[in-house]
Amino acid sequence: MPQTSPDFIFMLTNQDRTVADAAERLKDVLAAGICHVGFKDIGLPFDKLLSLASAIKTAGATLYLEVVSLDEESERRSAQAAVDLGVDILMGGTRPHVVLPLIENRNIGYYPFPGKIVGHPSKLEGTIETIVESARQLTAIDGVSGLDLLAYRFDGDVEELMTRVCGSVDKPVVVAGSIDSVQRMAAVVRSGAAGFTIGTAAFNGAFSGSSDLRLEIEKEIDVLERIQADVGDIALSALSSN
Repeated sequence: MPQTSPDFIFMLTNQDRTVADAAERLKDVLAAGICHVGFKDIGLPFDKLLSLASAIKTAGATLYLEVVSLDEESERRSAQAAVDLGVDILMGGTRPHVVLPLIENRNIGYYPFPGKIVGHPSKLEGTIETIVESARQLTAIDGVSGLDLLAYRFDGDVEELMTRVCGSVDKPVVVAGSIDSVQRMAAVVRSGAAGFTIGTAAFNGAFSGSSDLRLEIEKEIDVLERIQADVGDIALSALSSN
């Protein structure tokens, strides 16, 4: 059967920070038809993030927060922020033992990073084997809902990494970071990822060459639909030849 299209999660972020005019930009995002919207826990003061979260939820979109936490205490604060913001999905971070007690019974999906995450903007270090093993260990933890894979922040065979991680776990994998071309989006779809995020690439007009955010997102949606149709045609062709 043709593969289910991955969720397109639009991040109101540029260079791993929530953009200053996120509230205005949200209007274009929603007008383009996006129903999965998120931001980072840095870039705006908390009261602005609270208003932004409220606007996303009021629009009926699924709300994501991706954390940028380089130490245990900041990750604890980020998890508490997710609770206070009422997010649907908390993405990122590397310390389930810190996060899970704070979000318990809060109806928040939790997608930590597999592998070794360093620096900001974040990079993914390790080998494919060590990252896959990390993915298996994380998804075996009760309360971990899925994974946030920084595939294009990995210096290696990214498509193999995505395919191996997605094929090694029985929970959804969201690919995040640097999906800025048709080729990369197509690789994400082929990998079997449940979703992917785009932020900086959209603000840079990577798919349309335009500074009009709504036009850029509409172009990205069109590209995704075309890729998905191609993948579906290939799958059906393979099935009919068997």
